[in-house]
Amino acid sequence: MTLFPEVFEVPLRTSILGRAAERSLVKYEIVDLRGYSHDKHKTVDDYAFGGGAGMVLKPEPFFEALDDLKPNGPTVLLSARGKKFEHEDAVRFSVGEELTLLCGSYKDVDGRVAERDDVEELSVGDFVLTGGEFGALCVIDSVVRLLPGAIGDHESAATDSFYEGLLSAPSYTRPAVYRGLKVPEVLLGGNHVAIKRWRFQEAERLTKLRRPDLWERFNKDEPLEAGERGNGDD
Repeated sequence: MTLFPEVFEVPLRTSILGRAAERSLVKYEIVDLRGYSHDKHKTVDDYAFGGGAGMVLKPEPFFEALDDLKPNGPTVLLSARGKKFEHEDAVRFSVGEELTLLCGSYKDVDGRVAERDDVEELSVGDFVLTGGEFGALCVIDSVVRLLPGAIGDHESAATDSFYEGLLSAPSYTRPAVYRGLKVPEVLLGGNHVAIKRWRFQEAERLTKLRRPDLWERFNKDEPLEAGERGNGDD
């Protein structure tokens, strides 16, 4: 649900998102909130009670659109006040039948929209966007790529950052040396046990260095010594 349907036109027919729709793995429905306005000017916003700068989106368009659609699944309001959207949320949404995304704009959305029992607020990060449309596209992309058949190789997704709680190890391709920069020797030797160990150790190193919050959570879930999990024989 959005005031700017055109934001979604190209992304939803491009790359993995477009191919998934062509294969009938997902169906997108864009709802223009101005279709639920009640005057000839299609007014969807108003001044905030209590004063202050900026316009607030009215509750009626959201409530009436939800009444019409009767969503069968999670309904998410993209909001800077929301809980941080994470990989676990993408997995949860990907196994559901339907996902409804509400895109705010201007200063804010009337608080009664978020107060509905069937609405959860999620944020894609600690920053402010022009509108919820861009956050919604992040959510859509992260969910759709998890659908069976959306990407050609499941292992490609399974080795992405966050899939198992860690950042992913760096990837390299040909040439083996470029402008004096060399691909790590272990990746060139064909020893798959050593490669697996290196990738896991790199994932641990980068997560510990760059995302100590993820590292702490990972170690609570997997209480083993650093590097030990990468020493398997398969």
